[in-house]
Amino acid sequence: MPEKQNNETSSLMKGLSFPEFIQSRKIYIKGSRPGISVGMREVSQHPTVSETGELVDTNPPVVLYDTSGPYTDPDFTVAYEKGLPPLRKGWLDARTDLETREEAPHARSTAFPGKRTVRRARSGKHITQRYLAQQGIITEEMEYAAIRENVLMERYSDTLAHRTFPPRQYSAITPELVREEIASGRAILPANINHPEAEPMLIGNRFAVKINANIGNSALHSSISEEVEKMVWAVLWGADTVMDLSTGDDIHDTREWILRNAPVPIGTVPLYQALERAEGKPEALTWPLFKEVLIEQAEQGVDYFTIHAAALQAHFPLTEKRMTGIVSRGGAIMAHWCRYHQKENFLYTHWDDVCEILAAYDIAVSIGDGLRPGSIYDANDEAQLAELKTQGELTLRAWDQYVQVINEGPGHVPMHLIAENRRLQAEWCHEAPFYTLGPLPTDVAPGYDHITSALGGAMIAAEGASMLCYVTPREHLGLPDRDDVRRGVVTHKLAAHAADLAKGLPGAQIRDNALSKARMEFRWADQIALSLDPDHALQIRLQSFPESKSSLEDGFCSMCGPKFCSMRLFRQSCAVHNRPS
Repeated sequence: MPEKQNNETSSLMKGLSFPEFIQSRKIYIKGSRPGISVGMREVSQHPTVSETGELVDTNPPVVLYDTSGPYTDPDFTVAYEKGLPPLRKGWLDARTDLETREEAPHARSTAFPGKRTVRRARSGKHITQRYLAQQGIITEEMEYAAIRENVLMERYSDTLAHRTFPPRQYSAITPELVREEIASGRAILPANINHPEAEPMLIGNRFAVKINANIGNSALHSSISEEVEKMVWAVLWGADTVMDLSTGDDIHDTREWILRNAPVPIGTVPLYQALERAEGKPEALTWPLFKEVLIEQAEQGVDYFTIHAAALQAHFPLTEKRMTGIVSRGGAIMAHWCRYHQKENFLYTHWDDVCEILAAYDIAVSIGDGLRPGSIYDANDEAQLAELKTQGELTLRAWDQYVQVINEGPGHVPMHLIAENRRLQAEWCHEAPFYTLGPLPTDVAPGYDHITSALGGAMIAAEGASMLCYVTPREHLGLPDRDDVRRGVVTHKLAAHAADLAKGLPGAQIRDNALSKARMEFRWADQIALSLDPDHALQIRLQSFPESKSSLEDGFCSMCGPKFCSMRLFRQSCAVHNRPS
């Protein structure tokens, strides 16, 4: 193995220790067809006992949606230089609408080792999940994703399955429901045929709200090992997709190492690599150069592209009245190109050519928000809304070629304008899934913008947005490290879960009910195990009782103590405590 590559791999093997999720084990739910074995996390619970030690209730294990892939399977040996098992290989090999070729290993010292199979659609064949769904076909990927979303919700008692608010018109999540939502365009299943390692998942408002984690090197800081580590760390804590936004050295090889080790869909902004090949000069960008990058990334296995095709030449002058101008890198690049050449955005004029490439590999497109507001001063302005309308036009044109579509949404929007953003997107973009950065409802919290983003994210997801792009504490300040990734992911998982509760998603409240029951019964270990970040919750509990070895057994917390604990007093005041069981 070349020295640099060997050093990268050694760094990965030594640098990442996996979190321990207490009382958890990996389980697999079998589907109806070969190869469908869906990994989930099962959290065990302790029984409920009375004050005198008598058994009152046995508490069932709680099954949780799991994004960690094989990394949390005790029988899996992590070897980054080998990549993950190709979960979908058997399904893809059985298809007759694909053609294949073998790609030889690259000689570059940073290249991922080994050869692999590259697939694309046979001439004249439509292969996307959208096309197959419209033909009435339930693919293996659709069944797999349906099982994941359902999280065995039918196994629980009425108490744990209880929903606080009357449900909206949601039904159980079945493979047929998944097919219907993909066929309609209201959901996507991003799964490039060249990324067989990824576990199929869904983005759509009938399903759980998803979150994306952005990673990627920069011109100032570049390391393949660090980016792979951040990707793995993100999925361990719950990232549903990861975007590689690298702009520094070794962009191709960084992406390859990430893809081969990623159990979740990977997204990119191809314009960044195209700009690198244009030596950083936006005016030197051309359609042939961009097309070359699209095909290169498609063959590697990128599952969805952000493409800033809806920011038009006529829109850019509208940004001159803004407080913060254009804050999207993609938007700024294309604004420069249009002004320099006095021509329309070539991503817009070549949109049908772009979609033809995407359809050949089943790559979803995230139509970029190049004119999103970078401050609440600029929210819902003419430039932002003009681009959103153009997204609607491009959505229909992509659907004509059976390409799966999501629309990217605003950055900084005050709370009273958030619902309007979702309403306009649904109306103008034909109910395609909405993927939003935040929105951030205030501009005054550098260092805490992961919280700012989660506030707006929970609101817009409750209104129907399907995926939230996380923000880390370093937003607006610097490049996030591994700890920032964790905080960003967990904070936005909180926002997504709160939105699932608000929209009455089937099964969403099971975890809350189980945790609340454990809290009332002073089952501290169960309460911690069911939390979004068990390690963090455990450390806080242990720090609160540094002298006590029984801090997970005491019937009180350090805030109230034993004499002023309301739940303890309530239990003592009732001869028989008739709580739900």
